[in-house]
Amino acid sequence: METRLTLKLNESVIEKAKEYAKTHNISLSKIVEQYLSSIVAKSDVSPKEIELTPLVKELSGVIKIPTDYDYKKDYIDYLEKKYQ
Repeated sequence: METRLTLKLNESVIEKAKEYAKTHNISLSKIVEQYLSSIVAKSDVSPKEIELTPLVKELSGVIKIPTDYDYKKDYIDYLEKKYQ
């Protein structure tokens, strides 16, 4: 079942998207549908289902970070020092 959807977009974006659709011989509606489908499909995958590459698996656990590490505080300290 297909349903209509009204979107408000920047005019220049619409024009460029129409040109893209025309050169790729696809409707603008189909492009939007495929994009939204890809977003929905990605959100259905839990982080545990995403397969890690061998390099990521090899690097996992290389750096040991204390459980009480406050990265926000370190970042604030860094910014304060940088912009003094």
